[in-house]
This record gives sequence, C-alpha cells and structure tokens, in this order.
Amino acid sequence: MSMLTHRFEQPYDPPERNNAPEAWISKVDAAAVRRACQGALALLSMGSVLSALIALKTLIHMSRPYF
Repeated sequence: MSMLTHRFEQPYDPPERNNAPEAWISKVDAAAVRRACQGALALLSMGSVLSALIALKTLIHMSRPYF
C-alpha cells in the first residue's frame, strides 16, 4: 500500500516557485477568495437560521393539542 501512496507523502514544491507566500497568490486574488469564503459562510449561516426557525415552528405546532 505504501507503494501506491509514495508520491502523496512528499510535499509538492516545484523548484521554479518562490517559497514566499506573496508569490503564491496575488493580493487581488486573495481578496476575491476572501469575499467568496465570506459569502459562502453567510449563506450557510442563513440556512442554519432558517432550518432552526422551521424546527421551532414545527415543535410549537406539534406541542399544541388537537381539540
């Protein structure tokens, strides 16, 4: 099995790439990635709030007597 995963154990570091983090991604790209991540986080948090409200509404509806 180690023969199949041998390449994954070694870090990917091409010799032509500069090791400085600034060289990997530009500031414009970093800002775009940050905005996309913040948008995804906002969408997921809105979804969790919506599902919590639906669960609360269902709990209230199920707890009422059916007279």
